[in-house]
Amino acid sequence: MHSKMFDRPVYLRERKDLVIEITNLDDAIDFLEEWSQGDRDVIHDATLKTCYMAHDGHKPIQVARDAIRSFAKNKGILVNAPAVLPWMVKAKPGGGRVSP
Repeated sequence: MHSKMFDRPVYLRERKDLVIEITNLDDAIDFLEEWSQGDRDVIHDATLKTCYMAHDGHKPIQVARDAIRSFAKNKGILVNAPAVLPWMVKAKPGGGRVSP
């Protein structure tokens, strides 16, 4: 198992009907780095810093997962896992699927 994987994914609402799955630190960092510059605040900065510190081994992975969950809850984009339907999760490119 990849050492930077979360023990459970975090689901975030990207749009009204689209949910993304954050499964590891790289996903969390990418999500936070893509966050709009105009919408960044102290909470965003602290969450991103926490994720980078966990990535570098200075904090436990669970702390980063908790930080991204808290960030999402604060922004109103956290989705509970049971509410996520498979068709709502955005597939990552190169996920092993074969094109028809």
